[in-house]
Amino acid sequence: MPIKGRGAVSNAASRFLPLHSVPVDDGWRVQLPHDEAEPALETVALPDRTRQIITRNQSPDVPFDRSINPYKGCEHGCVYCFARPTHTYLDLSAGLDFESRLFYKTNVRELLTDALCKAGYEPAPIALGTNTDPYQPLERDLRITRQVLEVLLEANHPVTLVTKSRGVLRDLDIWRALAEKGLAKVAVSVTTLDDELKRRLEPRAASARARLQTISALADAGVPVAVMAAPVIPFINDHELEDILSAAQSAGASAAGYIFLRLPGEVAALFEEWLDAHYPLKKARVLAALRGARGGRLYDSKWGQRMRGTGAVADIIAHRFQAALKKLDLLRAEENQLRTDLFRPPHRQQSLF
Repeated sequence: MPIKGRGAVSNAASRFLPLHSVPVDDGWRVQLPHDEAEPALETVALPDRTRQIITRNQSPDVPFDRSINPYKGCEHGCVYCFARPTHTYLDLSAGLDFESRLFYKTNVRELLTDALCKAGYEPAPIALGTNTDPYQPLERDLRITRQVLEVLLEANHPVTLVTKSRGVLRDLDIWRALAEKGLAKVAVSVTTLDDELKRRLEPRAASARARLQTISALADAGVPVAVMAAPVIPFINDHELEDILSAAQSAGASAAGYIFLRLPGEVAALFEEWLDAHYPLKKARVLAALRGARGGRLYDSKWGQRMRGTGAVADIIAHRFQAALKKLDLLRAEENQLRTDLFRPPHRQQSLF
């Protein structure tokens, strides 16, 4: 059964654990009185004492080669999140653990300063929010993303962001300062304009209205802002594609992108459970469309295909997206280039001892 405020329906153990337990109703479960609710699933945050803050990649189908993820796991609870399987490497579940047992980077200011001061470092845009949202609820108190931005501003280093949180507006002073130098661009992910679908699909993320207001505030501050219609899910939210792009353009977005639903690793089973819980009558049709776009499987990781899919359904969505871009006079999200010529290594604080 769905848990209020959570996206995943289950919490299957990591595939790397040698033993797995399976819940079974043996008839001895205590029935709570009608006026008592199940205890809420609380969020726990733990330190991640990493030694390397910048992650490198050589993927040919993403527009960046380095990224920073201040957090592992994400309280937004988006059931479709492609990052969920990363939690299994921590011997945790890609299900409810991913959205309730979170980890935050430590010593980020020192680690990032050291990385940018290394001999031979060549600047290129650092992407924030490539795995989990850097402005998820934890950021309100921990302010780790802000520390990253402060170092990048001091170094005149280019940075990009993908978020579905209005928390980015807390740091509007830094984003404005970076944008004035041609060093920043932000993409706001808008999955649906339907509040009920949002609550089921992304239970702890901001509403569509809040995200459109975020786009407007960023644009008014002079920060280049794009909308990401992601993910596009056949027969769930694909009919909203043009409306999402139009609403974002009216709010101030100057560019747009989209991603066809990806279901790597454990995400496929979690998404099927989600369909059973929320859209059982649509399940067969949705999964058939996904398989038709993935060569008969629920996921295909081939470069160039994992973000867009192939086949009739994927092609129709691609043509619709292209037509909407032209009609709304929007750029592709990756087209705005950032400056790298202003970079200077940040100042290292010297110890007195």
